[in-house]
Amino acid sequence: MRLLLWFLLLAGLAVALALAARSNDGYALLVAGPWRVELSLNFLILAELAILFLGYLILRFVAATVALPRSVAAYRARRVREQAEQALVDAFRYYFEGRYGRALKCAAGAYDAGHAPGVSALMAARCAQAMRSEERQTRWLARAAHHDGEARNARLMTEAELFLQSHRYPEAQAALDLLAASGLRHIAALRLTLRNQRALGDWREVLRSIRLLEKTHALSAEQARPLKLQAHQENLRAVALDRQALIKCWRDIPSAERRSPRLAAEAASLLIALGDCETAQSLVEDALDHEWNRELILIYAQCRGGDVLGRIARAEAWLTHETRDENLLLALGRLCRQQQLWGKAQSYLEASLSVAPTRAAHVELAQLADQLERPEQAARHYRAAAGLEA
Repeated sequence: MRLLLWFLLLAGLAVALALAARSNDGYALLVAGPWRVELSLNFLILAELAILFLGYLILRFVAATVALPRSVAAYRARRVREQAEQALVDAFRYYFEGRYGRALKCAAGAYDAGHAPGVSALMAARCAQAMRSEERQTRWLARAAHHDGEARNARLMTEAELFLQSHRYPEAQAALDLLAASGLRHIAALRLTLRNQRALGDWREVLRSIRLLEKTHALSAEQARPLKLQAHQENLRAVALDRQALIKCWRDIPSAERRSPRLAAEAASLLIALGDCETAQSLVEDALDHEWNRELILIYAQCRGGDVLGRIARAEAWLTHETRDENLLLALGRLCRQQQLWGKAQSYLEASLSVAPTRAAHVELAQLADQLERPEQAARHYRAAAGLEA
């Protein structure tokens, strides 16, 4: 519709000009020396317009000729930039295709052309790492460091990841610390930090990273639970020779996480090894009252000395609910042996065997028979133990 309106407007203008020219009977007289030239006014107007148009074309041609070197330089620069952009795109494509040599060559070309030098150098460093060329990786990372104004955080993340893959954990941690100092605490950085701290064995910091990832919903409770358990176990083992430090480490663990039977078993075993059976007994009893665990009850019987009768009474109270637990019966047999309650010990050990024959129960009965000077009975149980798996 718009095109039709323009066409009608131009057609009307042309008709109006034609009518005006036909009705115009004016003329122009040009005098130069002895010559006199008489022209119609319409012709003179058209001639002047033609001269103006021709002058405009000549001026444009002269300007284009003068600007030609600059235009050629701009064209060449544009071509170089386009080629560099394409080289960087090709570098990413080849990298994801697994063609690391070609990707490195393209990234180097983009860097030499000056296109996104920081990103190009980081891509080249990743390609060099994939090709197991540590010397080229180091060189490209050093080049990327010269363009920190463009991609500092990207360089630090790349360094941390590449150092972690190369098992250069202190250097990876240094890069991650710089990221943290700059206020960058995003999920990817936290995950790298967690992996690196686990590799370094810095379990206190591991716990801190796990809790930060939980707050950001980057780790679910199910995913965090085994990681926390491992960290707590390693922290307990780190102070395994210091009773006071071990107890403090245990108490510093949040109560909800202390309820893990595996963690309670670890702490109780370490306390028993240090001779603190009283604390170990209390720890195991609290854990078993919250959640029954067949493996933890065996550790309960490892305590030597102290209130053995109290432990027997507590275990017998559990037996009213766990009547068919062979480990509980075995633990009661061991506790009764400690207290020299020979008859009860034998009854509990035989009851354990009736539920599930185990090597441990046969060995306990054999040792009890040795104490009671019943060599034939001891030999029978030793033979039965030898025929069973541990």
